[in-house]
Amino acid sequence: MSNAFVSLKGVEKRFAGHHAVRGIDLDIAAGEFIAIMGPSGCGKSTTLRLIAGLDEPTAGELHIGGRNMKGIPAFQRDTPMVWQSLALFPFLTVAENVAFPLRMKKIGADIRRQRALEWLDRMGLSGMADRQISQLSGGQKQRVAIARALVTEPSILLLDEPLSALDAHLRTRMQTELARLHRELRITFVYVTHAQSEAFALADRIVIMGDGVIQQVGKPQDVYREPVNPFVANFIGMNNLVAGQVLGTQGGYVEVQSRHGAFLVPAREPLASGSAASFVVAGDRVSLAAEGTPPTSDAPRIDGTVLGLEFEGSTQTVFVDVGGDTEFRVAKQQHEIESLGLVPGRRVSLSWDPQHAWLLPQAA
Repeated sequence: MSNAFVSLKGVEKRFAGHHAVRGIDLDIAAGEFIAIMGPSGCGKSTTLRLIAGLDEPTAGELHIGGRNMKGIPAFQRDTPMVWQSLALFPFLTVAENVAFPLRMKKIGADIRRQRALEWLDRMGLSGMADRQISQLSGGQKQRVAIARALVTEPSILLLDEPLSALDAHLRTRMQTELARLHRELRITFVYVTHAQSEAFALADRIVIMGDGVIQQVGKPQDVYREPVNPFVANFIGMNNLVAGQVLGTQGGYVEVQSRHGAFLVPAREPLASGSAASFVVAGDRVSLAAEGTPPTSDAPRIDGTVLGLEFEGSTQTVFVDVGGDTEFRVAKQQHEIESLGLVPGRRVSLSWDPQHAWLLPQAA
């Protein structure tokens, strides 16, 4: 990326007995909102700490604003971070917490106070400047932490699981707040999270990490619908992964023989007969019907048994055992669940439009 504001080239980080980050390359544009996701221990928080200067790379180069960060300590990088724990000072007032970074820059008390009050106003905390941190709600503390990070008017903001301690309602409100701030400030946001809903709602691009390496980078809709390997397919969304062997190609489709039958999948690349192949069908693109219902089309079809249902408000996730220790996950509206009378033990048929199957790229 030619206009990269943050650039990591072959960056590695080793700790005693642990290789946390394994030679990653990543360019982040000025003003971009990047979300880094992955399972625990994948290296995402370590990557954020490397950008912040809290850890030094074992190998590789890291540039911010065109400047090599080698040997540049965190306090000289102007890369504030909002922590999962917030790390607010309980012995300082709200305004003093927000003004603390300006104090460290030896800015005068009057200006510190003025800028702290301005940011508290922007965060909807007017009138709370002289309160103690212990007097605030969780959402208010979160806003104070963000105001403290932004009071120095940095070019980049780092966020490490910033909403994980909030309840669902507050998380939704803070997502809206973060999106508003990003639009208004037009600075670079690098956001580490476990929550896919947060990443998809906020980010311009998603970075999926696994085992210390970057597995995929792309727009949220591309990562969700077009995973590049089984790791991403299993991690993102409610993808159902089917593995098998190529029987042949016909009319722009690859025919894949799996233990559940033969299925046509849109061809993405030439595949030799007999070669291994896997494809993905997203859970929101699978239709359900009572077993034995006459098919309405030539759509692929698998029969199975409902294992259970997970209530998620207006939608439910239906878990279906399709044999061979394989479980399909299907997302359906509540009214569809009720009309089908779905309960554990019910036999059902699953089908999908062949166009909605995604053939995973062959391993290099």
